[in-house]
Amino acid sequence: MQHSLHTFSIPVMGTGHSIDSPIRVAPFGINSVISIVDDLLIERIRKHYSNVMDLPYENISRNAEDGRSRRITAYLDLVQDIVQSKFEAIRNQPFFEQNDKSKYFEMLPDQTELKKLYRRLLSLSDSKEGKSIASNLNNSMKMGSIDVNIMAKVDGFSYTNSGQPMTSEFSDGSAALRGYAKSKLSSSLILSAGFNPRLYNYLAEFGDFYRDVAGNIKKKIILKVSDFRSALIQGKYLAKKGLEVFEYRIESGLNCGGHAFASDGYLLPALLKEFKEKREMLSTSIQPLIEKYYEESREGGFKSDWIFSSPRITVQGGIGTNGEARRLLNDFDMDATGWGSPFLMVPEATTVDEPTMKLLQNATEEDLYLSGVSPLGVPFNNVRNTGSEKWHKERIEKDKPGSPCPKGFLESNTEFTENPICTASSQYQLLKISQIKENESSKELQENKIAKVLDKACLCDHLGNGALISLGILKEHRAPQAICPGPNIAWFNRQYSLQEMTDHIYGRGTSLVPKERPHMFAKELVMYVDYFETMIEQCEDFDAEFKQFKKFKNNLEKGIELCLEIANTEAYPDENLTSIIETVEVQSKRLAKIFENIENKMAVTC
Repeated sequence: MQHSLHTFSIPVMGTGHSIDSPIRVAPFGINSVISIVDDLLIERIRKHYSNVMDLPYENISRNAEDGRSRRITAYLDLVQDIVQSKFEAIRNQPFFEQNDKSKYFEMLPDQTELKKLYRRLLSLSDSKEGKSIASNLNNSMKMGSIDVNIMAKVDGFSYTNSGQPMTSEFSDGSAALRGYAKSKLSSSLILSAGFNPRLYNYLAEFGDFYRDVAGNIKKKIILKVSDFRSALIQGKYLAKKGLEVFEYRIESGLNCGGHAFASDGYLLPALLKEFKEKREMLSTSIQPLIEKYYEESREGGFKSDWIFSSPRITVQGGIGTNGEARRLLNDFDMDATGWGSPFLMVPEATTVDEPTMKLLQNATEEDLYLSGVSPLGVPFNNVRNTGSEKWHKERIEKDKPGSPCPKGFLESNTEFTENPICTASSQYQLLKISQIKENESSKELQENKIAKVLDKACLCDHLGNGALISLGILKEHRAPQAICPGPNIAWFNRQYSLQEMTDHIYGRGTSLVPKERPHMFAKELVMYVDYFETMIEQCEDFDAEFKQFKKFKNNLEKGIELCLEIANTEAYPDENLTSIIETVEVQSKRLAKIFENIENKMAVTC
């Protein structure tokens, strides 16, 4: 199983902002991830690039048989062809010139053998040794991986024209999986947002997820996980079907972009420490299950010359300096890091429309917040004053709240209808507001409940609009834009080149963020205490929830102790350890006060 030449990757960012990232960065050897949730957006992007590259295009209509799967396959195959063409063009460029080939090698980590060999070449004149090194370098160049992401729990059923649900292989998740499985890609599938047994079982239908006769796997599985126990359970579940996890991708529960799946108070350092201490179990517990499957279910069994590789463990969420990345790689033995939100400021890597780019450049920490806009009912990292927010407010002012729901990928509510509808839709919001007004006598409670209903936004459509505007497919006034940056983006305040951001990640040159930027561990702690306080404010039965609150507090306190241990070590370059000490002092007192208030409220009710 090949690994990237780089020690970082670009994670998925919404449905649209990394929709064509591989076309932009994979020719330079950088891994990135496409969301394949929105196949309708994918079809429009495929048409655009077919026209730009003067390639044949045949529309796959919305009502086409197995259209969702076919649209995804067609786009991924197109991306593969474009990336391969761009990569070969770079590889065929000459050395000793300022071109994309020199950019390819200059962006590599300095400690890699390939980078050292490239520098050796530059120190030579046009000699016999130089020609040999040049040939070696050309042969060692690799494209970045064109990875895809499926939110496992976004798996609604499709319906026939008569309103009857279709069979499970046509569910949103299964159709997306089939679209990827049938593509020509040799890359990784990232499964996120929870464990979906039906979807995991469906993986076993496709041979590309299994070893071939040489022991290679064409399509690898990456699981985005929130804790070690979940990683081990899911890894074993897949292993019993002969499916190997190539990588476990750990993400901060709150200090990230997009949906925030908060843990029970487990801070990232505590999670990483557990993975470091127990990572061997992810091999020793899994390998016997894999070998047993092949012995019982595959002709020839598990061959002795096949290599069983230990799964990679990577981390993402709020990383902002080279020092923080080095801490994760060196002290926690992570194999790589994921850098998401900063790349929203890199037009060479992502598609962000100009108005939203300006919004991000000017955004402060106060403008970035954990919102309730997602119809999934999961907290969603957001920025104030987006085009989507303004669009929804205008509809509310016109007494037309909600969205017409043009795509329906997040339809899950059956409170008022037999078939699921989306809580951001006009249909749901009008019905729910009417119900609240009829059943709630208190004006204050009415307003609070209605505000929560109106908070839901049309993410299916709006998260893809920035890409359509950026690529010139739609005009801004026809496409309200949503975006989902993590709070880390507050410290990046202008557009950057791909090489600038890569140099920043590897600690080459002046840091792109100011020294006073809080450490990623400090920021995460503040966010978790904020989250805990919100949990308390929304609690209606303290007796029932007290055990959970105590567990959350205890986990936070253990994480705080570990943060202090880290703060008292020697800092890596551009690593603000002082901010951890200062934050711990303030947040520890705040946490104690919050819990004291819980106990006081319980004492009053007793």
